[in-house]
Amino acid sequence: MNAPDLIAFELDGETLRAWPGESLWQAALRHGVEIPHLCHTEGLRPDGNCRSCVVEIDGERTLAPSCCRAPTPGMQVRAQSPRARAAQRMVVELLLADMPDAGCQWLDEPEDEDATETIAYNAYGTSAGGQNDHKFIGQHGELSQWAERLQVQVRPALAALRRAPLAPDLSHPAMAVQLDACIQCGRCVRACRESQVNGVIGMALRGADARPVFDLDDPMGLSTCVGCGECVQACPTGALSAKPLVGSQAMDRSVDSVCPFCGVGCLVTWQVRGEKIVGVQGRDGPANEGRLCVKGRFGFDYIHHPDRLTAPLVRKPGVPKRMPEPGADWRDTFREASWDEALALAAGGLLQLRSAHGPKALAGFGSAKGSNEEAYLFQKLVRIGFGSNNVDHCTRLCHASSVAALLEGVGSGAVSNPVRDVEFSDLIFVIGSNPTSNHPVAATWMKNAAQRGAKIVLADPRITDLGAHAWRTLQFRADSDVALLNALLHAVIDEGLVNEAFVRERVEGFDELRAHLAAFSPEAMAPICGIAAPLLREVARAFASAKNAMILWGMGVSQHVHGTDNVRCLIALAAITGQIGRPGTGLHPLRGQNNVQGASDAGLIPMMLPNYQRVDDPGALAWFENFWGQPLDGEPGYTVVEILHKALAPDADPHKIRGMYIMGENPAMSDPDLNHARHALGSLSHLVVQDIFLTETAWLADVVLPASSWMEKTGTASNTDRMVQLGRPAVAPPGDARADLWILQQMAAGMGLDWHYPGDESGVAAVYEEMRLAMHGAIAGITWDRLLCEGSVTYPCLSLEDPGQPIVFRERFPTASGRVRLVPAGLVPGDEQPDADYPLVLITGRQLEHWHTGSMTRRSEVLDAIEPVATASMNAAEMARLGLVAGGRARIASRRGSVELMLRRDDGTPDGTVFLPFAYREAAANLLTNSALDPFGKIPEFKYCAVRVAKA
Repeated sequence: MNAPDLIAFELDGETLRAWPGESLWQAALRHGVEIPHLCHTEGLRPDGNCRSCVVEIDGERTLAPSCCRAPTPGMQVRAQSPRARAAQRMVVELLLADMPDAGCQWLDEPEDEDATETIAYNAYGTSAGGQNDHKFIGQHGELSQWAERLQVQVRPALAALRRAPLAPDLSHPAMAVQLDACIQCGRCVRACRESQVNGVIGMALRGADARPVFDLDDPMGLSTCVGCGECVQACPTGALSAKPLVGSQAMDRSVDSVCPFCGVGCLVTWQVRGEKIVGVQGRDGPANEGRLCVKGRFGFDYIHHPDRLTAPLVRKPGVPKRMPEPGADWRDTFREASWDEALALAAGGLLQLRSAHGPKALAGFGSAKGSNEEAYLFQKLVRIGFGSNNVDHCTRLCHASSVAALLEGVGSGAVSNPVRDVEFSDLIFVIGSNPTSNHPVAATWMKNAAQRGAKIVLADPRITDLGAHAWRTLQFRADSDVALLNALLHAVIDEGLVNEAFVRERVEGFDELRAHLAAFSPEAMAPICGIAAPLLREVARAFASAKNAMILWGMGVSQHVHGTDNVRCLIALAAITGQIGRPGTGLHPLRGQNNVQGASDAGLIPMMLPNYQRVDDPGALAWFENFWGQPLDGEPGYTVVEILHKALAPDADPHKIRGMYIMGENPAMSDPDLNHARHALGSLSHLVVQDIFLTETAWLADVVLPASSWMEKTGTASNTDRMVQLGRPAVAPPGDARADLWILQQMAAGMGLDWHYPGDESGVAAVYEEMRLAMHGAIAGITWDRLLCEGSVTYPCLSLEDPGQPIVFRERFPTASGRVRLVPAGLVPGDEQPDADYPLVLITGRQLEHWHTGSMTRRSEVLDAIEPVATASMNAAEMARLGLVAGGRARIASRRGSVELMLRRDDGTPDGTVFLPFAYREAAANLLTNSALDPFGKIPEFKYCAVRVAKA
């Protein structure tokens, strides 16, 4: 393909060259020339309404806005001519003259709204009395900055015409609205409607009265705003601002890093003042392009919560291991200890159990919330120090079945295409996922694609917010995934839509699949899955005939006893239609935690060494024995749920688990059938927990080691797109808390391992480089120095010259045959079906504001203020049938336990079901869930069990 011809034009006497489609403003900026601008910013559609970017063009009578004017060959432009500069200065002066005379800084939330304490500052950053004792930097943001750069001062005559002040809107927990600082630039509207596609903000009224409004002119806190803060980041004057940043913009430092929440891997900049993070800005990263969600932008303050662990804790003698009562004081259970004592007790207890009962008596749970380096060292410690492969982490609870099916079918457990590839898709098939809540920034790319004409098909038992943007919704009956997907596969074959060339050249097992699917016509499956046959055929036809179609799924697909079968069907759908190996196609399991992909890659899996090399493969085992210089166990270890079953095994069982080391995981909240899980954890002879809070799991520990949060350490994480990204510390851990890498190495030393990782921050670079060698088949070309330089690199990346491969399987699959292997899937019912005693189906999942077990997000002031209490969701008809009302309390019971909580109306939740988020300790969803396992992925069936619901 030939490169497009550049367009030569002249700017202020210098010849510049623009790309086709670039504006004058963009071309100038790319050449290092910044033209004044306010209504425009990178990432938003140019609007041209503020006129601060006007330039003079030879031969034209009027000045032109450079943000929305394209250059033409030979055009002569002047951005700094006397006429252009006068106009730019006039615009800035007029806008600045209308700014409020005083900015407000809220010091604390007042008990009385009228008692809000304020400090007044004028537009130039000095106090109202003219003193510079408390200087505010850029009180009106970009407007103040341009006024300073253009040396603009407001004339008294203009200042006298300043508009009347408006009362601020402080109704939202995170953001302040001060519309007397609004310049009607429209950036907030474009950010909300066109970038995030939330459609909350619009412009109301006309002329000088024009202003942004939320929904139907509601207070921001009562509107449908999802708190992403994109409007705050877009606002050039502070009319919309984060409450902690109202007033002075002076920071001690800003630190570039990666968001610590979901697997999207948004790049962020921490804003630090007084050794506290006070704000977050979205950074222009490959996964987010500056966008954030409510958790990423406002969920940072959990690291400063008074509950942080600041010293090692040791259980007092004789105190039983059980869950604490509400309001319990940890001092009644634990005492503080020195690091020397705590480490000696922690490692010594594990050593004693290994000596007395053998290596199978120990197990470890690592973390997907930590770094790759921590995951690598943790699994190495278990395999070498404990002497077994009893190591696992939360991928077992989210995408283990996806990984099992992908390794079997395509030879790789990671995604084939990044999320942003939906930009090139004609059809986007989203199944078993609620991305607007679980992966909000990823959802924006899907909504952007729908805006430009792509068709979204949403397949889910619940109709979620993405349904508003969908072309078709397939609200299938819970537990009927395979019936639905086999019907689509049958329709593709039956209607002659198979990509014959792709199947002939790159697929194996097609004939067996076709024979199997003969019994799964849409007409036969419609009564089972609840979707009409014509609709099933229409979707199958659209998927197969699309130029590019992409499949994305979440835990609604994977968390079933038939989760592996579900994914086998998705692989087959992509394969027989040839929708893989190109931009805008492929298979993408959306990862739930910030480093669940990297932790899996690094070997936190009981049957896999780093980079998915099986422990029972003699060649792989020999390679690692030579690499680490230690003998290794050649038998796969136990998984998360199996380990807790083994903790309750009889003493005669030679594989009974007696001691555990848990780093950053909270199985006392995240595992199914929590009464069983908590009993198992409490029955261990020795439990060591390393975490930043006294989690539910830590309450059952013998030794608790205070660790570092993501914002307090250097390390890498691998996001859902296979991007290895570098995170950097913004602040130091509190008190005597220590870096996780340091703790891991001390534990290794206590178990007799002679590890040496020289360098700063516990040798993080040396650990990474060892991991890179262990994973040379994926990240050989991603050196530590390269990450320091580039920040984000996608794997596979096999040499320093390799830019990384965002799209894989272009020519072959990494299977033995080089082809994708198709595996037919039959109908397997959920382990526990509704009956007369338990007539409803429980569906669990996340919600937008809270994440995982809530140990982090429920300690964030903003997030907890938005969603402070546990709720269960049902539709109006189901509540009426049961005599329940929204806002009332209900008791939900299964065969394993019960919870009481408030009901919320959600008509997207189907009849016969109830939805429960799992982040609430006081109403833990996993007290109800079933621990039945998928036989291949060994993942529990979180998404389906029988319950009853009654008024509490």
